Amino acid sequence: MQMSVNEQSDWHAHMPTPVIFNHHQPININESTIHMVDLNNIKSTVKAVANKERVLILTPLRDASTHLSKYFDLLSLLSYPHELIDLAFLVGDTTDDTLAVLSTELDRVQKGDLRFNSALIVQRDFGLTIGQNVEDRHGVDAQGPRRKAIGKARNFLLSAALKPEHSWVFWRDVDIVDSPPKILEDFIAHDRDILVPSRAPFVAPYLSQKLPNHPIDIWFHRYPDGQKDIEGRFDYNSWIESDKGLALAASLDKDVILAEGYDKWDTGRKYLAQMGDWRKNKDEEVELDGIGGVNILVKADVHRAGINFPCYSFENQAETEGFAKMAKRAGYQVIGLPNYVVWHIDTQEKPGNLGSRPAEGW
Repeated sequence: MQMSVNEQSDWHAHMPTPVIFNHHQPININESTIHMVDLNNIKSTVKAVANKERVLILTPLRDASTHLSKYFDLLSLLSYPHELIDLAFLVGDTTDDTLAVLSTELDRVQKGDLRFNSALIVQRDFGLTIGQNVEDRHGVDAQGPRRKAIGKARNFLLSAALKPEHSWVFWRDVDIVDSPPKILEDFIAHDRDILVPSRAPFVAPYLSQKLPNHPIDIWFHRYPDGQKDIEGRFDYNSWIESDKGLALAASLDKDVILAEGYDKWDTGRKYLAQMGDWRKNKDEEVELDGIGGVNILVKADVHRAGINFPCYSFENQAETEGFAKMAKRAGYQVIGLPNYVVWHIDTQEKPGNLGSRPAEGW
């Protein structure tokens, strides 16, 4: 059949007849016991608030009743939208009224205008009997068993509380006495896999007047015998590895757990607490190899990938320091903010617990 040029143009203007090979009809599943989770849509971004990204705040507790009122006062001040925050706590091996006080404080907060999206309490004992006073908690011989038990507690809490909808996990100790309300937004803005501030003990009563707009490391204030305020810092769990530290670890049995801040182990590591100054740029970053657990922001997918808190010796470290080592081995970023300070209760460290490292003063 012959066609004119115009007829050929009209003919080819139509879409070709579609041909479908191996076509599959959609499957309708109506069984209510079957669920699907698409984790491809769960992101951790710097636009967390705009994207309504969910944050899970985790806090392990043991004999913590005296700290909980202040803990919830600070938590209520967080500026990140509370409807996007879930809380979870693990209460274990406690001998005081931690569970009752926690339940009462949660009830108070969740009935108020600043309530959070949800709250979960997990109970689990691990047989930890080490005392909570300074001599027991921070004695060198207690560090291996204590850090293993805390690592296990963190992992049990994480496995019970982490849900598919969570984008961020924020580990927060109960005995923080001051921290910026925008700490979540400040940390998220760095877009790092794992991020920690610097840390110091006990906050002065006039801190809010002294540092009205400046976030701070984990530092403390101490008033010995009514004398002048001593502003200091501690926490030797956040550090940069050294050749001496690597050589020491290589010489030890693989089950030995190193603990920083003791004369027994001279690692030659550089500590985050000794790098910074709250008077300087709060957003300055340093790459770390070990971290402490007072405040840790983690992209949830890091935990989902299997990076948790070793309750055994991993590269001669355990708990948070082992977590950092494991994360680095897996290729994740571990970052510290030396000039961003969080104020921690003064543990009144004894000189013998810190070796030659300073616990106070400048």
